[in-house]
Formats: sequence, structure tokens, C-alpha cells
Amino acid sequence: MCGIAALQLRNPSLHPQMGSLLSSMLCEIVERGPDSAGLAVYNTLGLIRDGAATLSLLGGSQTLGHRELTESLEAMLPVDSLPVVKTVGDTTLVSAAVEPGLLVKAVTETLPQATIIGRGEHVAVMKSVGHPMEIAASHGLAEMSGRQGLSHTRMATESAVTAGGSHPFSVADDLCLVHNGSFSNHATIRRQLKRDGVVFDSDNDTEVGARYVASRLQQGDTLEEALVNLGQVFDGFYTLVVTTADSMAVVRDPIACKPAIIAETADYVAMASEYRALAGLPGIDTARIFEPEPGKVYTWSL
Repeated sequence: MCGIAALQLRNPSLHPQMGSLLSSMLCEIVERGPDSAGLAVYNTLGLIRDGAATLSLLGGSQTLGHRELTESLEAMLPVDSLPVVKTVGDTTLVSAAVEPGLLVKAVTETLPQATIIGRGEHVAVMKSVGHPMEIAASHGLAEMSGRQGLSHTRMATESAVTAGGSHPFSVADDLCLVHNGSFSNHATIRRQLKRDGVVFDSDNDTEVGARYVASRLQQGDTLEEALVNLGQVFDGFYTLVVTTADSMAVVRDPIACKPAIIAETADYVAMASEYRALAGLPGIDTARIFEPEPGKVYTWSL
């Protein structure tokens, strides 16, 4: 049993409240996953920079200090890239005015032992072991602005309780995936993806789902098509939420074993594992509230 809370804000006047709204949603799903938690926030100034790529690294402490890492990246990247390194809670954020792939290459060569848990021009990913609300507080979630946010509380079942095994999994530019449930054939699909050259960072079944979606998108699928294909390949019980720089998608397994509830208004789309996580949202009394149908992919774009 895990908990999911996701929020896409259509009304720009609500962007300053994104963190406080997501934090209140997260608070209501804590007991669904007390082991660890993760957050992904989009277009949160202070975490990302306009015109720059941002990488989220697992852990606030790296083998190089901020100054040493910055100087190393300055030597490897174009002179006008202006790399910046900062720690937020248990996460190290590295940004530079280059495309994400070039920054990944520079950071990987400088810190070969680092685990990149988020990448792109719009998203910052943060995750850790511990009480979800303590993790949210240490990263300052309630004070964050943004246009979209995703959170997950984990109750580990098929792999160890580690920060690296917590969700979301962000394995391509601005792409994040969270999961409540389990994939029964993830080992088989992992082997197939490895044969195609895909590299994994954990033994978590959810990472297999995220890598599969990223692979399908790279092959030209839309987000909806990628999730339809996932439903034809993966076995198990699941509710998934997937976010990109400008979209959010929700899908449940064909028998809808895992819970999900959606609230939609002109101002926002919100999804959670339980209704009580939605109850405090503005305008909830007049929202369209519904449970996603089994096996159907729902998508929304900004």
C-alpha cells in the first residue's frame, strides 16, 4: 500500500499556492506509506532556472563540496553555462545553461558514483527515507510555487526501504512516474530493456515501468499511447501517475485493484489515493469528482 497525491494547476493565480496545496494533500496519505517519500515539482523558481537544465542528485552530501563541484563543472562546460550547485533537504540540485544531456555527462564524469533522480528544464525531484511530512518540511514543500506537483508515500513491499527505491522515478527529461501497487513481471521486462541498452539505478519494479514509458516516448509514442502499451505488457495491480513538463496522466490496472480519485475544476486537476486528500482543495464542493475507470488512460495538458 502506497499513497499518491498529484496536482496540476490550470489557473496561474494558484501557482504560488502549489506547495501548500500539495503539502496538505500529502498529509492525508502519510499512513499509506510511512517508509519514505518523494516529491516532484515543476517550474519552481529557486529550484530550477529559466533557460537552464537542472539535475537532482540523491543525497544532500556529495564527495565534492559545492565549490569544488562548481569549479569542476565550469572547467567542463561552456563558459557561459554558469553552473550552480545547491542543497535542498536531502537533495543536491545542479543547474547550468546547457541542454540536460550535456549536464548529465559532465556531472557523471565528475561524480561517477552519484545517482541522478531527476533531470530536465522544468522539474526538481526530491526523495528520502523517513516520515513523509518531515521529508516535505526539510525540502520546504509548503513554501514552493509552481504549476504542477507530484508526491508519493511508500510502503515498501518488493524491494528495500531506501531513498533510491522511493518514488517518483524520473528517468528522462521532465518525466516522472509514481506507482501504487506491484508489477509481477517486472524482472522479465527489465531483462528485455537491458538488452536494448537501458541502464537501471535500482532494483525497484517501479523504475522498470518508468524506463519502459521513457523508451516508448523515445520511440515516438504519445504519453497516452505509452501507457496503453504499458497496460498490454505489464502484469500486476497498479495505479500510476505520470507527469511531463506540460502534462499529467493517470491509469489503473484493468481490474482497478488500487484506489484513485480525481477532482477536476477549471482551476486544477488533482488526483489522490483517498478522497480526504482532496477535501481541502479550493472549490472542491463544485469539482467534478470521479474514480478512473479500469484500464483507461486519462491525460491533461497545460
